[in-house]
Amino acid sequence: MILIKNGTLYTMEKEGIQDQTDILLGDGKILAIGRNLQAENARVIDAAGKLVFPGFIDAHTHLGMWEDGIGFEGADGNEMTDPITPHLRAIDAINPMDRTFAEALEAGITAVATGPGSANVIGGTFTAIKTWGHRVDEMVIKDPVAMKCAFGENPKRVYSEKKASPSTRMAIAAELRKALYETREYLKQKNQGKQDPGKMPKYDMKLEALIPVINGEIPLKAHAHRADDLFTAIRIAREFDIKVTLEHVTEGHLIAGELAKEGYPVVVGPSLSDRSKFELRNLTFDTPGVLSRAGLQVAITTDAPVVPLQYLPLVAGLAVKWGMAPDRALEAITLNPAQILGIDGQVGSLKVGKDGDILIFDTHPFELQARPRMVIIDGEIRMEREM
Repeated sequence: MILIKNGTLYTMEKEGIQDQTDILLGDGKILAIGRNLQAENARVIDAAGKLVFPGFIDAHTHLGMWEDGIGFEGADGNEMTDPITPHLRAIDAINPMDRTFAEALEAGITAVATGPGSANVIGGTFTAIKTWGHRVDEMVIKDPVAMKCAFGENPKRVYSEKKASPSTRMAIAAELRKALYETREYLKQKNQGKQDPGKMPKYDMKLEALIPVINGEIPLKAHAHRADDLFTAIRIAREFDIKVTLEHVTEGHLIAGELAKEGYPVVVGPSLSDRSKFELRNLTFDTPGVLSRAGLQVAITTDAPVVPLQYLPLVAGLAVKWGMAPDRALEAITLNPAQILGIDGQVGSLKVGKDGDILIFDTHPFELQARPRMVIIDGEIRMEREM
């Protein structure tokens, strides 16, 4: 067991910030939060004058799927041979031995969603994992958490170069609709087949993978930078009555009122990058704050490796510099991504019963020089610097 004493706890719960408070960890979980806690045989950590946070979370990365400093051999995030690949699973491509995991952990990022890139209209499933471990199967928090789909320049460019469809935004939308429609019909046939085995359709791996989307069990994770692409994602989600999370949302500040009417969660970023293509021409750090003030649930992403994952707290701090409220920016890398990913029962805040993913800082993590003095994942100290 570990007993952290006298820290200033940023709980990310209704209790808010709790001064001179203790937190007891055991069996991988938070066992108690309060003052003057005692526990026999626990390692006691004096956190007086220190700041204690839940582990940071990035809701949209490609961690372990584009390995660091390798090139083609480590690039396993885009299967650019078919625009519709819902049957691909991130868990089969993640290399937890890549050094970017250690770099992320040392910066306090304890959990991420990671998955396919945006070359395909439908790319496959994202998974939520911890950043400590050697075998991905044992790092999983929830799998799958979402089905990746993409609008705009990336699938257009990939398939235009192949002189294949989709080469236009119309075709991207049409391909997605077709896959969703076929899945809906396939599911109807499967349900009929339960009563009449003669009506059971032939097994289709792609459509099977999309059934959780049609059933509302997982959302489409919709890569969309431009305003028109965001509206297309919403339009299709409405047509099929499915869940969607809006990812990147680069032009979200231009349509904040319209997005607020819809109310879909937004995962904003990467903002700490150049305007490398036309659909990023309105890239600005204003976006997270504008969308937060409009009332939307905002998570901030590095889109790692686009921005190295260890800079997630820095990116959140820059959002504050450009007008986002500090408490909202902190939510955007803790509780909000946990809720958006459907893993908030385990991570995202300091609450009894949740996983023991804890960070101890001696300065606020949004300060440039800040580094965690201790990183705890599942109740075990995974990184420790001199306190």
